[in-house]
Amino acid sequence: MNLVVVESPAKAKTINKYLGPDFHVLASYGHVRDLPSKDGSVLPDDDFAMSWEIDPKASKRMSEIAEAAKKADRVILATDPDREGEAISWHVLDILTKKKALKDTPVERVTFNAITKGAVLEAMANPRQLDMELVEAYLARRALDYLVGFTLSPVLWRKLPGARSAGRVQSVALRIVVDRELEIEAFRPQEYWSVEADLTADSPPFTTRLVKHAGKRVQRLDITSEAMASAAREAINAGTFTIRSIEKKPVKRAPSPPFMTSTLQQEASRKLGFTAQRTMQAAQKLYEGVDDQGGLITYMRTDGLYVSPEGIAQAREVIGSRFGPAYVPEQPRFYKTKAKNAQEAHEAIRPTNMARAPETLRLEGDLQRLYELIWKRTIASQMESARLDRTTVEIEEPMGETALRATGQVVAFDGFMAVYEEGRDDKPKSGEDDEDDTTRLPALKEGATVKVEAIRTEQHFTEPPPRFSEATLVKKLEELGIGRPSTYASILTTLRDRGYVRTDKNRFIPEDTGRLVTAFLEQFFGKWVEYDFTADLETQLDEVSAGDLDWKKLLRDFWGQLKPATDEVTGQQGVIDKLDEAIGPFLFPPKADGSDPRLCPVCGTGRLHLKASFKMKSTFIGCSNYPECKYTRGFGSGAADAGAGTDRELGVDPETGQPVHLKIGRFGPYVETTPPGAEKPKRSSLPKGWSPASLTLEQALRLLALPREVGLHPEDGKPITAGLGRYGPFVQHAGTYANVADIDEVFEVGLNRAVVLLAEKRAGKFAGRGAAAAPLKDLGAHPETGEPIHVMAGRFGPYVKSGKINATLPKGTAPEDLTLEAALPLLAARAAAAPSKGKKAPAKKAATKKPAAKKTAAKKPAAKKAAAKA
Repeated sequence: MNLVVVESPAKAKTINKYLGPDFHVLASYGHVRDLPSKDGSVLPDDDFAMSWEIDPKASKRMSEIAEAAKKADRVILATDPDREGEAISWHVLDILTKKKALKDTPVERVTFNAITKGAVLEAMANPRQLDMELVEAYLARRALDYLVGFTLSPVLWRKLPGARSAGRVQSVALRIVVDRELEIEAFRPQEYWSVEADLTADSPPFTTRLVKHAGKRVQRLDITSEAMASAAREAINAGTFTIRSIEKKPVKRAPSPPFMTSTLQQEASRKLGFTAQRTMQAAQKLYEGVDDQGGLITYMRTDGLYVSPEGIAQAREVIGSRFGPAYVPEQPRFYKTKAKNAQEAHEAIRPTNMARAPETLRLEGDLQRLYELIWKRTIASQMESARLDRTTVEIEEPMGETALRATGQVVAFDGFMAVYEEGRDDKPKSGEDDEDDTTRLPALKEGATVKVEAIRTEQHFTEPPPRFSEATLVKKLEELGIGRPSTYASILTTLRDRGYVRTDKNRFIPEDTGRLVTAFLEQFFGKWVEYDFTADLETQLDEVSAGDLDWKKLLRDFWGQLKPATDEVTGQQGVIDKLDEAIGPFLFPPKADGSDPRLCPVCGTGRLHLKASFKMKSTFIGCSNYPECKYTRGFGSGAADAGAGTDRELGVDPETGQPVHLKIGRFGPYVETTPPGAEKPKRSSLPKGWSPASLTLEQALRLLALPREVGLHPEDGKPITAGLGRYGPFVQHAGTYANVADIDEVFEVGLNRAVVLLAEKRAGKFAGRGAAAAPLKDLGAHPETGEPIHVMAGRFGPYVKSGKINATLPKGTAPEDLTLEAALPLLAARAAAAPSKGKKAPAKKAATKKPAAKKTAAKKPAAKKAAAKA
């Protein structure tokens, strides 16, 4: 018997069908062990010895794998074909060796880029040994991340209240977001005017723009005032214009290359609105295979653009049959990535069978949409270029003092555009012609006299650079060579989970804590958040993978620089004062009237400084005259209104007639009112993103009305409430709290949405002990008892539940296919098999099948605990 170890049960199920009865496939369920989150897991003084801890959930699975390995003639490690997959195989092998489960059993490593029968069988026929250089690169990366996290983070905790953690890559990604915010805040809008004219030349009207005025070329920002725009208008009105030239130029546009991990995440964000994490979860399922269809796409963690000859041939065949021979280029297209530090170890992300068109599949929502995106992109990448006819018409008055230009283009042959066009991020405005101008121009002749039909002048202002979206941040990380395909999604998730950034309209905005952490790291650990330093470290890790650099030497060099820097900062006093001095120009920018930007706007005598409160776990701007003056504001731009840090009355509650106040307390701003007859005032903190300076009475009353009752839960009739807590907005029912997206949803969330949020919370990974899980399927009420019948996901597989009766589904039965008619016999059989409560089962049965009733009762808590974990 051959034992095959893979990561996931879905992958195990798919490849098990391909290998036959001589193979037994077991899943490790991902990583089986990791470095414990505590000091001493990596010991620099002991040549970077690493202490690994088996995940409690993986312990039982590894025991099963070890037992199977003892009986196997051969052990085959078939985890994913990247560094993480190699690491999982190494961990599994190391654990099996320590459990003495192998003895002389041969161990082989196989990899396949797609989970198809051909790819799996070919891999099995060409095994190799574990790639220790790839494993060492993993060990080095894991040790580096641990050393940075567990060395810098304690310094942050001691020096900066409210800081959560620092990370080798996450801190650099955070700096990118913060630097962009600084650019936005430093930006000063510039006024400019556009001048357009609608003309005719014995033709329908067409639009032109001013390109020359008073004999000088005009670019986008050259007309800076209304007076200049008016002068241009008058010149056009007074002029007699003719068409000086008409230039028609054919243009080719080539398709975009097939997807790699970063571009898939970017395009899924632009076109589908997916987060990077959501994209990778869906891609993982497509790779592992759905139902009996096998793997639908190739491996999804890659920075390569190579497509196998088989894949190219399939794509060209599909293009010819669906679109015709004109859409098939003479030669296949080959692509090479331009990303910094790209390894190109794996094929691009593509369908495993190009003939499997999206419309022929029936997948769940996210999978269907992502597969269609991948299929279209891959097909388009092998199609003929689009051909466009671009026309430029130059129009001048006789003296050449004033000139206008019209541009347009027509698609002569759509080529790849018949299938797919790449989405765009923020399009920078420029003074050049728009290459994508799809305006159609009428038939015109050179030398024709034109007539001015209308003139438009419009005021504009330049805009700051846009904040990063998930797509543009991943693109920036890729351009800088920071991170790797497998890490982008986790980097973005970590930034949000740490509370260092928030998202608004899918854009990253740094929180005050995130800005302060970045300022601290730049001031005291500048080298470790430099873009080039982090990218160079990635290059060195790649050299370890290639066998060109010893991983222990890399760690020694890195630790030799980090440890002394950390010790120096740990011993420093007055860190907040140094930060105040370092970022003072940003916190307190010069005022237009020349007055002191640090002067307290409330008391008029105190000076503003950066302050820290370890009790409040926050950093803020405060007055030096505290406690006499209680002015405070958040850590951010100095342009905040003075009213942001003062107590004030917002108005009167129309229902109670009582005043409503905004107050600034030790723990931040809050609103307060005292209802008639109440002994204590009612208060509510301001949620994140709400500015005290712009707070209105209406907003305050909505906050003070929380928590509000959403409705009664349809299952038990108990109330569901929505409110604002220390961890943000939530809905609550029977002791279960589920977060909602933002504070606005707390005021608007309805009963149906609240029930879904609570069900997802209870079914999720962090559901409380004993909390009810959400059913996979509702089959209706039991015809005899009236109890609801649900299909549930259990620890040991799906089961059907009604009241206190749980019946396991027969092997091979899909939960979604179970019907009420099929469930009733299962429940009846399970109820008949269970012993009556309070009675002992017959001795014979107790000996052969069931323990005595007393023992059964003793084991009930364990059974209950298992159900809670299910």
